[in-house]
Formats: sequence, structure tokens, C-alpha cells
Amino acid sequence: MSFALGPMLLALLAASPPQEQEAGVTGLWRTPVDGGGLVRISRCGADICGTVVDSPRLRANPDQRDVRNREATRRDRRLRGLRILRASPAGPGRWGDGWVYNPEDGRTYRGSIERLADGRLRLRGCVVAPLCRTQVWTRVD
Repeated sequence: MSFALGPMLLALLAASPPQEQEAGVTGLWRTPVDGGGLVRISRCGADICGTVVDSPRLRANPDQRDVRNREATRRDRRLRGLRILRASPAGPGRWGDGWVYNPEDGRTYRGSIERLADGRLRLRGCVVAPLCRTQVWTRVD
């Protein structure tokens, strides 16, 4: 199940209330990797979190586990429903000081999210700057 989020998300200082910001980001999003995985972003406390909903690989094998996790005790977790990102409000249309987990390599990356003018999300994740990658997600619902 290749989300290759590995690298994604951007950070600024908080400016708008979390409720105002989350309205523009909560919902179902399609990733550009592996034929389009689906991630649901929802509120988790004052932050936003993303969980795996579906992917072509999960449809082929619904019982996939987190077998590449670097922590052996977590390798039995199901990928469907797995929390793979968390970020805090960081200004209008931005969330930062976050992390993203990539089930493909079992690593967690520092990251940020920015809502683009066209409504898509730009996610950026970094091992360490400048070793970063960016993805753009599209709203499904």
C-alpha cells in the first residue's frame, strides 16, 4: 500500500482558530500514489489527524498489516484505519509541527500541510531539510 507520504507537510505560526481551519481540511482525500489511496482527515483534539481508509492494495488484500514498521511490536497493526499523520494549526490554511508515517518504509517524517487556493492539499515531509518530498492530495467528498 504505497502512500509514500514519507515525505510531506509545511509550518507557520498559529493564527486562526482550529475550528475555522479544520473546516477546510477535514474529509476524505485521495493520494497520488499507488492508484490513489484514500485518507480521512479529521479533528483529534486541537490538531488534525489522517487515517488510512482504502487503497487498491487494501481492496486486493483487506487484512494488510504494518509489516515494515521499524518497531517490531507494531508490525501486526492493520493498515486500514491506521493513523498516518498529525499536524497542528499553523495559520490560515496551514498545519505544521506535524508528522507523517509512511507504511511503505516504516518511517515517520516531520511534516506540514497547506491548503492550496484550488482546494487541494500540499503535504510536505522531511527526513531532515533539505531532504523533503511533497505530494498534492485531492478532496474526494
